[in-house]
Amino acid sequence: MNRLAHHQGIHKFFTMLGLALYFSKPVMKHLVHVVDAMITKGFSGTLTDLHHGSFHPNHRTTLSHFFTKSPWEEETLLRKLQQWILRRVERIAKQENQPLFVSIDDTICQKTKPSSQATHAIQGCDWHYSHSEKKSIWGHSLVWLMVHTATQAFPFAFRLYDKTAGKSKGELAIEMLSSLEVSRPVYVLMDSWHPSQTVVEACLKKGSHVIAMLKTNRILYPNGVAVQAKQLARSIEPNDTHLVTVGKERYRVYRYKGALNGLKNTVVLLAWKADQPMTSEHLHCVLSTDRDLSDGDILRYYAQRWSIECFFRQAKDQLKLDGYRVRHVRAVKRYWILVQLAYVYSRYWILVQLAYVYSMFESNSDVSDGLDLLRRRKGHRLVEFIYYAAKQNIPIDTVKKQLHVA
Repeated sequence: MNRLAHHQGIHKFFTMLGLALYFSKPVMKHLVHVVDAMITKGFSGTLTDLHHGSFHPNHRTTLSHFFTKSPWEEETLLRKLQQWILRRVERIAKQENQPLFVSIDDTICQKTKPSSQATHAIQGCDWHYSHSEKKSIWGHSLVWLMVHTATQAFPFAFRLYDKTAGKSKGELAIEMLSSLEVSRPVYVLMDSWHPSQTVVEACLKKGSHVIAMLKTNRILYPNGVAVQAKQLARSIEPNDTHLVTVGKERYRVYRYKGALNGLKNTVVLLAWKADQPMTSEHLHCVLSTDRDLSDGDILRYYAQRWSIECFFRQAKDQLKLDGYRVRHVRAVKRYWILVQLAYVYSRYWILVQLAYVYSMFESNSDVSDGLDLLRRRKGHRLVEFIYYAAKQNIPIDTVKKQLHVA
């Protein structure tokens, strides 16, 4: 039997990445089948789903070997994917005459805490505090870096945060930033948990600016006097602010220029939604190391950070970033890289379809739109496969065997 038709599209994407120059045909076959299974509706993350969802012709144990012991270099795959991403986003940024954005954030892949009697627990898990759930949960903590323009966004790199390794999340972020080589201006976007002085200085040293949310207890120095941002906010009257529109929201904004915990010449915006009272509970503090940006641009640029939050939600809900059952730490990292590959393929697919049908790109097009298109396409190709197999008088048992319904 020939390769299933919908696999050819995945293989074509891999060829565009240049993977065929680095990986053997058996490895390429596994990669195609794994990505096909991940984008299949109902995928849960198990090896059984990987095997059945992609109609893999080999025994399921070959997939376990592929993740755990096979000698293929996952870092080479990631490097080729990153090269393609950078070429694409730099080209789009140049066409749009816009800067590049790099978002940094962390997420937890929650797992079940094994009993003390377990002999084969998943490696690398630990207790990590979840800001969303307000408690510590068991699992893997990942620091992710996302590269995007105003209209297109792609997950670029990640690091596993291991408490025993001695590196902080900030140091992991700096590692990833140091490997990012781009020719256009870059704004690094972070929420209030990540903009330490060390991270900000590393970004500035690399020639990148930082736009980040700050906690309201950060110290500012108006007129040389140290004061918490929320304390300064109490002295601000509505007449001291001006209105700024970002998307559908309007904000009252006060612009502070000055020092911030060892950083000189920064801008901090103290902002409230226009329909909310100007109290510390509703206060937002946004740092920008680029003093030339307008208040509107600072807030609009920071809003681009939502791309990484969407990635976490979509990767977990649709591609089961946290659904893996493999236990060896290298196998887990390989799984994450392949989820990233499947995500980029789905993003690429929907962007190509939007460009073809509507002659436009939408950064907020949900990756599930691309997955829906790919899933419908897979269904059509399977019907066509059965139809043409019947026309060629291929025995029905042969068709059933290839489609795992024998």
